[in-house]
Amino acid sequence: MGALGHLLPKLGAVLAGEFTLEKRVRKGIESLETELTLMHAALRKVAKVPPKQLDELIKIWAGKVKELSYEMEDILDAFIVHVEDGGEPSNPKKRVKKILKKTMKLFKKGKVLHQISDALEEVVHQAKQLAEQHQRYVPQMRDTSVSASVDPRMMALYTDVTELVGIEETREKLIDMLTEGDHGSNQQLKTISIVGFCGLGKTTLAKAAYDKIKGQFQCDSFVSVSQNPDMKKVFKNILYELDKENHAHYRNEEWEEKQLIDELIKFLNGKRYLIVIDDIWDKEVWKLIKCAFSKKSPGSRLITTTRIISVSEACCSSRDDIYIMKPLSDDVSRTLFYRRVFSHETECPQELVQVSKEILKKCGGIPLAIISIASLLANNPQIITEDQWYDLLNSIGRGLTEDQTSSQKTKIMKDKLIWRWISEGFLNDEKQEASLYELGNRYFNELVNRSMVQPICNDYEDEKRVEACRVHDMVLDLISSLSSQENFVTILDVTRRKMPNPRSKVRRMSIQNSKIDVDTTRMAHMRSLTVFANNVVGEVLDISSCQVLRVLDLEGCDVSDIGYVGNLLHLRYLGLKETHVEDLPMEIGKLQFLITLDLRGVCDTDLNVVKELGRLTKLKVLRVLYDQLDESSDKALEESLGYLKQLESLWIEIFATDDCINFMSDVWVPPSQLRRLDFPYSRFLILPAWINPSLLPVLTYLRIFVDEVRSDVLELLGKLPALCVLEITDFSKFNGEHLMVMPTLSSGANTLFPRATHCSFLSIGAVPSMFPQGAAPMLKHLTYAFSAKWISSENLDLDMGHLPSLERLNVMVFNEEASDWEVEEAQDVLWDARDYYPNHLDMQIDLMG
Repeated sequence: MGALGHLLPKLGAVLAGEFTLEKRVRKGIESLETELTLMHAALRKVAKVPPKQLDELIKIWAGKVKELSYEMEDILDAFIVHVEDGGEPSNPKKRVKKILKKTMKLFKKGKVLHQISDALEEVVHQAKQLAEQHQRYVPQMRDTSVSASVDPRMMALYTDVTELVGIEETREKLIDMLTEGDHGSNQQLKTISIVGFCGLGKTTLAKAAYDKIKGQFQCDSFVSVSQNPDMKKVFKNILYELDKENHAHYRNEEWEEKQLIDELIKFLNGKRYLIVIDDIWDKEVWKLIKCAFSKKSPGSRLITTTRIISVSEACCSSRDDIYIMKPLSDDVSRTLFYRRVFSHETECPQELVQVSKEILKKCGGIPLAIISIASLLANNPQIITEDQWYDLLNSIGRGLTEDQTSSQKTKIMKDKLIWRWISEGFLNDEKQEASLYELGNRYFNELVNRSMVQPICNDYEDEKRVEACRVHDMVLDLISSLSSQENFVTILDVTRRKMPNPRSKVRRMSIQNSKIDVDTTRMAHMRSLTVFANNVVGEVLDISSCQVLRVLDLEGCDVSDIGYVGNLLHLRYLGLKETHVEDLPMEIGKLQFLITLDLRGVCDTDLNVVKELGRLTKLKVLRVLYDQLDESSDKALEESLGYLKQLESLWIEIFATDDCINFMSDVWVPPSQLRRLDFPYSRFLILPAWINPSLLPVLTYLRIFVDEVRSDVLELLGKLPALCVLEITDFSKFNGEHLMVMPTLSSGANTLFPRATHCSFLSIGAVPSMFPQGAAPMLKHLTYAFSAKWISSENLDLDMGHLPSLERLNVMVFNEEASDWEVEEAQDVLWDARDYYPNHLDMQIDLMG
């Protein structure tokens, strides 16, 4: 789709806005809007067709439309940049000066607007040409036959069981799940769902179990659904597989879905059957299929396979009935690989042992990946030497291994990913039913749900607090290949050091190697630049030439000078974390479209730059770290924050922890849409008055250090209506001294912590019994401090039965001035309290000196 999805609303906004448009400019935009609306409708149809089934002429036409949409958006944004005021804060004292300055700018803009008008006329002409091409070629394409791709699952159905490696153990586990309860008096229809991402062998496992036990049932059927199923055909296939002799005529007759379902119910009623429904993609499809299976069939079993977690949950009545596919072990992977390549399970030429290990590491235990690469090696007589094997190794993926250091490098933080989507314009909620961040969060969760990305929980293994993800090497290869084909992103790394296809424009670039060859002249239209290598920016790469750049992410690179940033007026995302930039340019305040600004690890201490932050009025994410702030910079930062009315996420760390934060005074009014407040190791003397339910109605995350945390502070935080994650530390007791048990919270029991899922009370004696009955109904993870001296207290209450959702407990036991007996007894008391909790509860105890 290119930029069309968000270009059309932008065109409409320009036409309906307050911009003073020249007659020919307005006419050109109106004409272009009409053409692009028709093209967008045509592209939506093209997008529904699998790429391999698209005619080459359609691909060419769609590519040209995509490129045109990018060019048009660049022109439109250039127009908006030169027409808008510049996002300066409205200060009455500066009004006269601002009017004079704006008048002078109008003269300078005349030439630029004339150039924009000329460019606009050119793209309108191109759009009309593309429309004519569409009319000329598309009618001829409709009858073009397409070749169907080979379904790898079909191969799995006809693989001899003796060829399978390591299937026995997993097959027996699945069979045990299926046959559990077979000998009871009240046998019920039972469904087991196999879930896992593509290539893990779901179909193979289901077929292996099916073949072994189908003889125990009166009738059986194995059918595949796939992504866009013909439901009548699915039901006919089930009937045919159940009784080929009597149901063969169904396949050639016209039946309605209801008739087929009724026929299935009639046939299966009272019979003990085994049916496998393979490759389900949609919950609604499963709901329709399920209608056909009679519950009056004792001892019957259903097996479903899917790559989508929510579908597997819809198939089963309990999570215990979901079989989660796991990658193959190292031993099984090696056996499968050797058997396919060398026709033997254990023997491998000595010179190929190490490279084989590295290839298998990149395959990550995925059977489809192992078989594909092994088949390539076995069937290609030209790949025989060790060097040739290493060449193949280097062409596979880029990084997900068992090594912890490497896996950390491949981690993609969820928040960062979503804000980059927003900055690039990938998210567009035309109905405005949710914020763009909420929409992005839904998309991220759907990627996890579809097993496209692997979720990572930073602190604890809690699936509801996913903070990052990583991508398997095989999926990364697919993404990279498709991105290259579609000219979506240009990747320069160890294997690709030059920019491919000299005729194509570079729109996005990822640089992962300092030894690259870059053609700067092809970067004039670049929208996104991510650099992972040092000695590139300023030496190999001239970023100042990227005038339409929207995303610049230099995180972790040593960068000395970024004086050019102030001229990149299209920037939406600027990531300078840990770049050690010494001087931020004053012109940073000119970046009127900036949405995300990450300055963590930037060494700049110029107080005038702090004032410039106030001009970034569209900023939604601000992350800054200061060694220290004096009184004047305190005031400047507070004043700047006052202008940032659209902030949704604020991260501020003052590294010098000897002093408390005083720049965010009680008179500051936070933006009403603020969702995340993060003050790591930045101390407040008391909880600021602006942290309250009326001013922060949508705050979901809060991390804060306060010099004294009293019960009234916790009660106030408990009334924040949207708060999901709270981490609060009593700094005065950070070393555990004089730790006191907090009194029980009492006010508004049913309204305290209504949505909280994670609460960490660090250096605060907030035992579970502090929560009144009815509070924190969704709390899953609780961290609190416990003094070993408390066990002698007669009033000690560790009951947690009133917290119905609690799954994990972390307790920090402070042993100051406590004897060994008291420390041991404290741990025993805590474990006893855990054992009395009605639900299964994970607990960890950490001894603090």
